[in-house]
Amino acid sequence: MKLLSAQDWQAYPGKFIALWTDAQFAYALYQPAELVATPLVEGAYPALRHKGAAWFQRLAYDSHGHNAIGAADTRPAIEHFRSADGTAPWPEFASPGGEGVHQVAVGPIHAAIIEPGHFRFSLRGEEVLKLEARLGYSHKGTLALMRGKSPRLAARFAARISGDATVAHSIAFAHAAEAALGMTPPPRAVYLRAIMAELERLANHGSDVGMIAGDAGFSFLDARFALHREALCEAARVAFGHRLMMDMVIPGGVAGDTSSGGATAILAALLALESELPSLTRVFEDYASLQDRVVGTGIVSPALAAAYAAGGFTGRAAGQNHDARVSPGYAPYEHFGLEVPVEQDGDVVARIRIRLAEMTESIRLIRDMLANLPDTVIAIAPPSGSGSGLGVAESFRGPVWHWLRIEAGTISDVFVADASTLQWPLVEFAAATGILADFPLINKSINASYSGVDL
Repeated sequence: MKLLSAQDWQAYPGKFIALWTDAQFAYALYQPAELVATPLVEGAYPALRHKGAAWFQRLAYDSHGHNAIGAADTRPAIEHFRSADGTAPWPEFASPGGEGVHQVAVGPIHAAIIEPGHFRFSLRGEEVLKLEARLGYSHKGTLALMRGKSPRLAARFAARISGDATVAHSIAFAHAAEAALGMTPPPRAVYLRAIMAELERLANHGSDVGMIAGDAGFSFLDARFALHREALCEAARVAFGHRLMMDMVIPGGVAGDTSSGGATAILAALLALESELPSLTRVFEDYASLQDRVVGTGIVSPALAAAYAAGGFTGRAAGQNHDARVSPGYAPYEHFGLEVPVEQDGDVVARIRIRLAEMTESIRLIRDMLANLPDTVIAIAPPSGSGSGLGVAESFRGPVWHWLRIEAGTISDVFVADASTLQWPLVEFAAATGILADFPLINKSINASYSGVDL
């Protein structure tokens, strides 16, 4: 970690990832894994000029009362009913104004089993002029719940930050705890973690691609991809005892080995998906009515993706080639020649193509890892030490980061940055490139996590 003056803090170059504060410092994280800090002065620090820093600075105020001096956006992040000075409610939704402009409100309660979030559209006819998303309705207090606990106990809260990325968040948390305590997990555990992470990626990519097609009226694709997701989840249950593999990754290793029939179940689910994937892909490519809904829809330009350091398929569909499995990188991916697909158009179909390419790569990775699974123990006990550590894992959405400070075996401070934090602003920009009827396709194609930013 580099300690910077206020001036150097503001001028620091690089692609911004996250910002948080503790009692003494403000911290900023840059790609690929560079951490810098500046001292707080009377509970304040200079605002960063990076586009992606706004939400983090708002959260730092909501969580700790720390002010970002010079910040342009001082709206609450998760404390909805007070302004930055603590006296007034959340400001009204802004409208671009003009003749014929009206607003449409959607949420925060939706007709599905998803977290709450409110969308306020400013429209002229069907054209979306502006979208403002308001999140943080659950305000779960996850970070506060993790403080004061041992890493093994706090791992349960990390696994529940965003349920569809439970493995990725658990790996990132374990990496942070292991870095803080100077631990190296056993090789078999490292491979099993990666197998679980790739299964999670496959299940979510397939499910989302199917639901995008379903929103465009192609229920056949939705049904087929849903069937394969079910097969993958069932294989995970057979192999690891839980459909989502929740609580399987722990600091020091994994909580259990794969079952005797686990590898066979996983390989069967992979073969079934791989056999049908080419024909399902051709439906996307061959049907003009489906192409009409996804080509040129919900554009995130390469310049915008770069400005927000967007990760995952959202960034890679818009010219960004960053993948945390490669840079900064973590085991065991260095042994398997990971290929990272990149597109340039930044629309819904580009994000679909990235997902489909990643699914093929995940199938290959899982097979290779199962074939080379080391024969070692699966876990070691964390020592009761002290230290701070930074951990990352590449979720299906993009990189998730965990930072821990541990004192005498107990977590004294923690911060989590989900990939969605830098993607929600891109949802707003992408929505304003289309019409209201396209928003379900745009939103699902990015699929930012409500829960992942509601800390």
